[in-house]
Amino acid sequence: MSALERLGLYALHRLDPETAHDWAIRALRAGLATGPGTVTSPRLASTVAGLALPNPVGLAAGFDKNARALHPLARAGFGFVELGAVTPRPQPGNPRPRLFRLAEDRAVINRFGFNNDGMEAVARRLAQRPETCVIGLNIGANKDSADRAEDFARVLAHCGRHVDFATINVSSPNTERLRDLQGAEALHGLLGKVMEARDWLTGETGRGLPVFLKIAPDLDETALAEIAEVTRGAGIAGIIATNTTLSRDGLVSAHRDETGGLSGRPLFERSTRVLAHLSQVTGGTLPLIGVGGVASAEDAYAKIRAGASAVQLYSALVYEGLSLVPRIARGLDALLARDGFANVAEAVGTDRETWL
Repeated sequence: MSALERLGLYALHRLDPETAHDWAIRALRAGLATGPGTVTSPRLASTVAGLALPNPVGLAAGFDKNARALHPLARAGFGFVELGAVTPRPQPGNPRPRLFRLAEDRAVINRFGFNNDGMEAVARRLAQRPETCVIGLNIGANKDSADRAEDFARVLAHCGRHVDFATINVSSPNTERLRDLQGAEALHGLLGKVMEARDWLTGETGRGLPVFLKIAPDLDETALAEIAEVTRGAGIAGIIATNTTLSRDGLVSAHRDETGGLSGRPLFERSTRVLAHLSQVTGGTLPLIGVGGVASAEDAYAKIRAGASAVQLYSALVYEGLSLVPRIARGLDALLARDGFANVAEAVGTDRETWL
C-alpha cells in the first residue's frame, strides 16, 4: 500500500462509513485512484461458466450498486466485477445509519436493504460499459413487491443485454423474508421464471447469459443439498457462496450487536465450509465462486482449494484499499507456481476434505 493510499484510507475512516463509501466512488470517478489494468498470467487465466477470466479475483456485489464507477473498476486489476444489487424500481433502502465498521474484527455490518437507483438508470450506465472487463449484475426484488420472482425476471430482461453474467440474490438478510426464497419449492418457482427471462433474452441477443445463484452462509447441509439439486435442474451456471451472515460469534468490536449482515474476516471459515460442502454435493461439476473474508492471496488460495473456481472480495477493501486486488492476484500466481499448478483450474477442490 502506498503512502498516498494509506493517507486516503485514514481520511475516509474519519467519516461516517456510508459517506466514506460514497466519497470512495467519487474518487474513482474523478481518477484519483488508478489501477494497474489487467493482471493475468497463464496460471491465473481460466474459463468459468463460459466466462473467460484473466484472473479469478473478482469484486463482490455491493461496492458499486449503481454502476457509477465501471471504468475505473475495470482497470483496478480484478478478473471480473459484479455490480448491484439492482431492483426494478428505485428504492431508498433502510434508514441510516445502516453501515458499520468493526475495525478490531476486520469486518463490516450492513443493513442497506437493496438501496439502488433502479434498473432503468443502471441499464443506461451499463450501456456505456467498458468491454475490457467481465461484468456481472446482481439482481434483486423491491421490498414492497407482490411478486418477487417477477421482479428478478424483469431486471434480468431489462439489463441482461449489457452484462456478461447475472446473479440471483436470494440471500441478503436485509430484505424481509427474502431468504425464504432459498427453500426448495420457492426456489424452483423463482429459478423457472428467471430462466424463462434468460431464454427470451438469448433469443433477442443471440448469446446465452450465465446466471448464478448467491446463497447465505447460514444454511445447513440438508438445505445445501436441496439447493444444489434445484439449481442443477434449472440450468443455473453456478453458485456464489456466500452472502453475509447473521452470526455474531467471537466479535469484539463496539458495533457487534448491530442488526444486519456481517461480512469480512469473521465470515471466512463459515463461508468456506459452505463452499466445500457445495463442492462435495455437486461433485465439482457446478462452478462455485467463493466469497467471505478474502483479504489475502492465501485466503483466495484456500477458497480455491476448498472448491471455488473464482473468488470475490469487498469488505477487505475498506481496510486495505484497491491496491489489495493486484497484490492478491499476483500472490495467488506465486502460490500456484510454488505448488506446481500450471493453471488455477488444477487447484480447484484439491483441499476440500479439510473443510468437511
